[in-house]
Amino acid sequence: MTGAVASAPRNGVGKTTLARAQSLLKAGALEEARRLAVELTSRNADDAEALYVRAVCERFADDIDAALATLAHLRDVRPGYGRAWQETGHCLRTRNDAAGALAAFREAVARNDSLIASWMAIVELAETLFKPRLAAEARERHARLAALPPELLSVRNMTAEGRLLKAEQLCRAYLKQHPQHVEGMRLLADLGVRSGVLDDAEFLLESAVAFEPDNVLARHDYMNVLYRRQKYAEALEQARLLREAAPGNEAFEIAYANQSVAVGNYDEALEIYDAALAAHPEHAMLHLLRGHALKTTGCTDEAIGAYRGAYAARPEFGDAYWSLANLKTYRFESKEIAAMRRHETDAGTPLTDRIHLNFALGKALEDVQDFEAAFAHYERGNRQQRNVLEYDAARMTERLALQREHGTAELFARRAGSGCAASDPIFIVGLPRAGSTLLEQILASHSQVDGTFELPNIAALAHRLDGRRRTDEAPRYPARLHELTAEQLTRFGEAFIDDTRVHRQGSPRFTDKMPNNFRHIALIRLILPNAKIIDARRHPMACCFSGFKQLFASGQEFTYGLHETGRYYRDYVALMDHWDLVLPGAVLRVQYEDLVEDTETQVRRLLEFCGLQFEQNCVEFYRSKRSVRTPSAEQVRQPIYKSGLAQWRHFEPWLDPLKAALGDNVLARYPLDDHGRTTGYE
Repeated sequence: MTGAVASAPRNGVGKTTLARAQSLLKAGALEEARRLAVELTSRNADDAEALYVRAVCERFADDIDAALATLAHLRDVRPGYGRAWQETGHCLRTRNDAAGALAAFREAVARNDSLIASWMAIVELAETLFKPRLAAEARERHARLAALPPELLSVRNMTAEGRLLKAEQLCRAYLKQHPQHVEGMRLLADLGVRSGVLDDAEFLLESAVAFEPDNVLARHDYMNVLYRRQKYAEALEQARLLREAAPGNEAFEIAYANQSVAVGNYDEALEIYDAALAAHPEHAMLHLLRGHALKTTGCTDEAIGAYRGAYAARPEFGDAYWSLANLKTYRFESKEIAAMRRHETDAGTPLTDRIHLNFALGKALEDVQDFEAAFAHYERGNRQQRNVLEYDAARMTERLALQREHGTAELFARRAGSGCAASDPIFIVGLPRAGSTLLEQILASHSQVDGTFELPNIAALAHRLDGRRRTDEAPRYPARLHELTAEQLTRFGEAFIDDTRVHRQGSPRFTDKMPNNFRHIALIRLILPNAKIIDARRHPMACCFSGFKQLFASGQEFTYGLHETGRYYRDYVALMDHWDLVLPGAVLRVQYEDLVEDTETQVRRLLEFCGLQFEQNCVEFYRSKRSVRTPSAEQVRQPIYKSGLAQWRHFEPWLDPLKAALGDNVLARYPLDDHGRTTGYE
């Protein structure tokens, strides 16, 4: 597990000064604490910890205007910092702005649900504003936190603030003294999930439910980690046990429905959603979940009705509008656009909703050809999401360069003959929005191929090989590939085949369309030398801008900025060029534009590379009834169309940062004619 503290750089003197200011604040010496905090922020205006101390001092000095100004800057510097919103709530409460304070405290717990003072404030304000349901929920959350040992409450706060390494150290120290403390095990498992160490998290939670079988919170966490590991049948079993333990519990009913969706039991899930909505038509999330299930099964018209029901139940519900936009085929009505604009500019709308609304508005305005306004919303939504995620483009460039450094021809020659000999997997790699879902749909339409999902197994193995380390420590992976024995490589390959069998339907071949696996082609080649690897490639401007317009459910942090996505594409091309050099012929590149222009030729080429006989079903892939869960779900249920090839051209006046990040060398490989069509590739 790894951890990082999201704070501005600070030298030794600065650290001492900050510690002194914090001590003075605790001691009530506000004037001196404020002076030191101002001194620190004058040196570095983005020093988050100093800004926080300064704001608290300003509030205690009854300088609310100054405190709110400091906090506004702090929220810009660290949007995910819950304490900044908590302090904002305290300031607004001082001004008797109950509604504003309540909104701020809710934003605080949305970012850090362990802020016990915020939960108590929500209880009191919700009662004042006659919101009994919210008050009851907040009272329950406050009581649960108040019952925790102080050490574990500190672990929760550190985790929420991104100090994962310190949180893990404290949690492990506590569990060493209390080895069967289930809440401690839950927290350590959560740290594992956040760090991507899902196997450790699964083991901890499996042990926790063994120690306390009636602990529904531990079992709920166990269900969720099984789901994240795509062990859907096992997750459904845990959901069934929760349901049986508390008949009529709505949360567990919905959890069971969600897990039923995961295993394809859509009819059963929809019955549960419908029954819950009959009792609680105001439950916006239920409408949304029902819409997702309907969308996955191709019931688009019914899904639209469900998404509209979601925003009817909660008018500012950004995810409902984004889900409509994400159908790709939906066209917003003028009244919907007006409502989205109104809620997006409302200061009381939570940040998560504003992000979703901006992406949805971008799509809505693009559809009516108001490209300048559409770009403004896309750009604002991306900036907001980028600030939340704090993506480090330079670090990603370094990690991809390590793949080129260590994935050498000598390594592959030395390990020739190692690994698992199975030829079952077909890996589809590349960037999102490059046509990987289309390639998967084509292959999954073949009688000998099962289409699975974006499987996490390869990335999880890479994470294990990297080991536990701080973010400032040098990565151990991929250098560790040189240390692995032939026996280990074979064992890893066999484990991949065994662990992914649960997703297959009995066909001899199967797809894994995790795009980011292009980062791990050396690992794939070493453990599964007979697997097929396909690179889904799309014109850089089209691919990057399509990713920029997409709000992903999780991951793909590099897409939230024109510079970031252009740099990532450039690094991706460099890495794929490296694989072509050291593993000639191992990767088949399928250019999306070629697939659109001459589908059958490219399908035959694809099938030949995979060692599969041609089947007409693969050309008529859109007739397949299989469930599709990616943003391209509606598009791959239709015949291929050419209208989307050069949509980015409408936004070209604002795309200079993308072109600069891609660089002339990458763009020169994909020339375009006057109509925006590609004229060849190098």
